[in-house]
Amino acid sequence: MMRRSSALGDPANHVRLIDNPAELAFREAQNGLRQFDEVLRLVRESRWKFSINAILIKHLQWIATEGTWSSAGKFRQHCVKISHSQHEPPHFDQVPALVDLMCEYANAHADNPFHLAAYLMWRLNWIHPFGDGNGRTSRAISYLALSISLKTELPGSPTVPDLIVGEKTPYYDALDAADAAWELGSLDVSQMESLLMRLLEQQLMSH
Repeated sequence: MMRRSSALGDPANHVRLIDNPAELAFREAQNGLRQFDEVLRLVRESRWKFSINAILIKHLQWIATEGTWSSAGKFRQHCVKISHSQHEPPHFDQVPALVDLMCEYANAHADNPFHLAAYLMWRLNWIHPFGDGNGRTSRAISYLALSISLKTELPGSPTVPDLIVGEKTPYYDALDAADAAWELGSLDVSQMESLLMRLLEQQLMSH
């Protein structure tokens, strides 16, 4: 089942700009290509030093939702519920501070590629800082982190993000496992780490 965010309350400034499903899908696909091109540009200009902040995260989300979402590039100002998930994202007032803490943790663990990528994939989804495009942005940032921390422009296609989109059940299961561990007071993204290792192997084997 597809996870989707739905707003609680009155998100007057957070609305879809395209109602036609075919037109929306076409624009999102275009934006997805632009977002991946930007990830590659960032990898090439990184000099293999990983650093992330809220501005970069907003920038990548803006690319993913530009022209489709009225608040592209802005943190949500409303509460959300995620369909087909037990997780309740934090109140929107907490989002900026939580994102800063996530970035601080990630920057301190840049020497552990799969943990870094898995953590960002899960934590961004857990915070759910945007009204739309959280999954796409988490996958882009995770891939960016993996590439820079492994110090290489990863060859092969389909890429890890594409493989996740092609079969989302293991991805959702890994998010749920990390959510459950966090509820018990533990940071454990090992299932997501294992998934990313398997998918990267598939990507590299296709090269």
